[in-house]
Amino acid sequence: MPTTPEQASPWLQGRTFASWREEFDRRGYLIFERVLAPERVAEIRAALAPYLARDLTGRNDFEGLKTNRVYALLAKSPHFAELAIHPLALAFAEAELGPSCLLSALLAINLQPGETAQPWHFDDGGVRLPRPRPAFGVSAFWAIDDTTEVNGSTEIIPGSHLWDDTRIEGAVKPADFTGMAAPDADHDAGERPDAVKLAMPSGSLAITKGTLWHRGGANRSDRPRLIITPQYCAGWVRQLENMALAVPANVAETLPERARELIGYSIHPPFMGYVDGVHPRRLLRTH
Repeated sequence: MPTTPEQASPWLQGRTFASWREEFDRRGYLIFERVLAPERVAEIRAALAPYLARDLTGRNDFEGLKTNRVYALLAKSPHFAELAIHPLALAFAEAELGPSCLLSALLAINLQPGETAQPWHFDDGGVRLPRPRPAFGVSAFWAIDDTTEVNGSTEIIPGSHLWDDTRIEGAVKPADFTGMAAPDADHDAGERPDAVKLAMPSGSLAITKGTLWHRGGANRSDRPRLIITPQYCAGWVRQLENMALAVPANVAETLPERARELIGYSIHPPFMGYVDGVHPRRLLRTH
């Protein structure tokens, strides 16, 4: 079932959902502090611990050569499904993308000390339509650790979701995905005076439009910085992560219904997403 603005109201600070959407349309991002209780953050951290303990780092400058990324989180713990279907994040994603939106990706990003700034990018860049245009994605950033000015908090450029196709200094390029680009810890080619660091206490949520230019910051502290990011896309856009393979059917059967819909056990009207002529949920034993 679609998420209603009323379900998000406990976190709207007495403001109307419409006023928050107007701000979202204008700035391209929102921050809600301390949405998750400390005990919930602790549960999420514990669920991630065995995967972070493997200390697998990124393969290129975009992933981060000193960054741990944990993918396919819905296949790893039900705690992550709760983040993906949280009514505050979903209310804005559905308002932007429609009730048939999908979960495009769900991953943890753990920046280790010494990590350099990520190249600038926008998350729905896979939709090759001219800008300016509506966003076809919405990204949520859950702060598991405090994100600060020095430990690599996500940097955004307010209002950049409205820009045209002009490329910016420090924007992502093909070499950033090949491992051939050598990041320079002493020189940040993408440093900008109009950038804002999304500094947030643990348990907070930032939401950005898929057209907003942003990047992971440099971690100049002596501790890691951990976030979890569910990313949503319009129901007709191909997901970044192949959820049908990342989340096996026997695991999908155990997920909350809304989480199953988000990974693809749903239909984008009139019938996009069917399997052998029927609704995909009919393939699950929970049907």
